[in-house]
Amino acid sequence: MPRPSADILACRALLCSGSRSFHAASLLLPRRLRDPATALYAFCRVADDAIDLGDDKCAALVGLRARLDAAYAGAPADSAVDRAFACMVAAYAIPRALPEALIEGLAWDSQGRRYEDFPALLDYAARVAGAVGVMMALLMGVRAGDSLARAADLGVAMQLTNIARDVGEDAQAGRLFLPLDWLADAGIEAEAFLAVPAFTPALAGVVQRLLGEAEILYARAAGGIARLPRGCRTGIAAARRIYAAIGADVAAAGYDSVTRRARVNGRRKLALALLALGDAFSNAQIHAPALPANVFLLRAAEAAAWAPEPNAINKLLNLFERLERAQRDAATAGQRLA
Repeated sequence: MPRPSADILACRALLCSGSRSFHAASLLLPRRLRDPATALYAFCRVADDAIDLGDDKCAALVGLRARLDAAYAGAPADSAVDRAFACMVAAYAIPRALPEALIEGLAWDSQGRRYEDFPALLDYAARVAGAVGVMMALLMGVRAGDSLARAADLGVAMQLTNIARDVGEDAQAGRLFLPLDWLADAGIEAEAFLAVPAFTPALAGVVQRLLGEAEILYARAAGGIARLPRGCRTGIAAARRIYAAIGADVAAAGYDSVTRRARVNGRRKLALALLALGDAFSNAQIHAPALPANVFLLRAAEAAAWAPEPNAINKLLNLFERLERAQRDAATAGQRLA
């Protein structure tokens, strides 16, 4: 098996420090998929950080869209993540509408958008996470609509878990993702909560409600694992179990995600990964309509109608080699001019 490129190694290092749950699950993916999956998640990570951590969010969005343009033009920005991402989308024919949906969701973040009700929140989760689930499915060669719908379910479930886990952290930063009508039903005034974030039994009920919706989607997603290529099932099942365990930890603390942050330690992740081995052999299937929020993602993926060729990984490696060669040539030319 060829050694990973320097760009992929840089992407892995980024995810080891900033996306540990994904990194743990990715180790269970087939070796042929680890590199493209790493490239995908690294791009998602840096895109998210550009909005969350940047001082000028408008400029960050303009920059992200320019980077996406460059990646799809085959002339990525001069960074390990952009080069790896460009190779991945080219080798696996990822429809541009999918990463564009992700960036649209990040644009909503930059605007500080709030969500009046749960369907509006699902529209957001579809963009920032459902799109990633569909892209992962495409990397595995999955193009059937029902299977793509379950992949999108899993992405949305993970995002709902993240929101439930980060209620206090988000509030400290002035962000609020919980549906406003749910808060109103619980007697919680949004602005008052943001001014003084505090855990209350009423808030616990809202977080419990959100995690209940996530559990429904995790159950639906489990039915899609049996439709994945056999070698891919354990890694996806592990990711599902690890993220669901984050929600379980929030629940175990009385749904308090204001005064504490839920975590799943390494030993627990290992135990969940072992359980995921059994999930890989399950024949359970769930046939359910796609979430309305996810339908546009599935249409984009189905319209692409492409199946990976047997030598797709070789094409990916060739693209990496070409980009690295161009980098070396540019560096040599710079030295000569100096």
